[in-house]
Amino acid sequence: MDVAESRGRRLVAWIREGLQVPISAATLVVGSAAIALVILGPLAVVAAHGFTPFERIVAAFRSDATAIVLLTGMATGIAAIGVGFSIYKRMPSKRAREQALAGAILGIQGLVLGALFLWLRAGDPDTFSRHFLNFEKWEGYGGAFVRGAKNTVMLAFVGEAGGIVLGLVLAVLVLSERRVVRAPARTYINFFRGTPLIWQLSVFYFGFSIGLGFRLSAFTVAMIVFALNTGAYAAEVFRAGIQSIERGQMEAARSLGLTYMQSMRYAIVPQAIRRVIPPLMNEFVILIKDTSLVVVLGLLEREYDLFTVARQGYSETFNATLFVGAAIGYLVVTLPLIGAVNAVERRLRSGLVSVV
Repeated sequence: MDVAESRGRRLVAWIREGLQVPISAATLVVGSAAIALVILGPLAVVAAHGFTPFERIVAAFRSDATAIVLLTGMATGIAAIGVGFSIYKRMPSKRAREQALAGAILGIQGLVLGALFLWLRAGDPDTFSRHFLNFEKWEGYGGAFVRGAKNTVMLAFVGEAGGIVLGLVLAVLVLSERRVVRAPARTYINFFRGTPLIWQLSVFYFGFSIGLGFRLSAFTVAMIVFALNTGAYAAEVFRAGIQSIERGQMEAARSLGLTYMQSMRYAIVPQAIRRVIPPLMNEFVILIKDTSLVVVLGLLEREYDLFTVARQGYSETFNATLFVGAAIGYLVVTLPLIGAVNAVERRLRSGLVSVV
């Protein structure tokens, strides 16, 4: 009899556990549905109405369909919050607990975003759409934005490539045991890290190129300044990477008869490069955004970067939708790079990338 009761209790527990796991997964689905309704729902309504002219965006955002979608998403989020927080502690496995908790968190996000959109509906979306979502103003600027994206990438690529070479040299000099070798390199690094990039662009162009008679175009000066500035930051990245290599590596190389520079070249730097790849890629992403500072220089039309294209378009149309186009252009360029940085970091952590 006791054996039968024990088996019965185990069967009931097994059935209960089997029911709890699908509930946690359903909570995750409900939370995902909440945030999807709040974000994709209004977007679908706007797409159904059309994005041009901008009055259609306003009408769609203020329509009853958008209100219904937002309220439905908020109600779904509340359900996910209630169920998720009430059951996650009772889940039999870590995975089930994470699913329940994730569903509740997604429900919170959907609830907050839904409330935010409802609050925006009560404001003045007409004025905002006229100035920032008037996509008809993009007409005729497609080629300029494509050319601006190419120039932006060129400025950043040349600046990053030159900065990496310069930064590696500076890092080796900074790590020298001789103060007379370290001092000039440290002075250079502190100067370029301690002064604003916009100041460097202005002084190098207006001061050196115009004032001293060096006939260089603003675009060329910008590439040089970006390389000099990036070199200072890359030097610190390389320095940290080199110092992260175990001291025994240098001692072993020197014990084999290699000089300091030979030890750095053949033993230390190749190991350090692997460790500095992610931060250098991050610096490249940052530099892409910093290229917008060339707006202070007098670029030729064929040399315009993304931000300069947007500013020129704004001066012609008096509409800020061109700046939205520039933001989209920057995202198109930087998001794949950010994804590449994350992928490289994961591969380096897993040990799948060999030492260069």
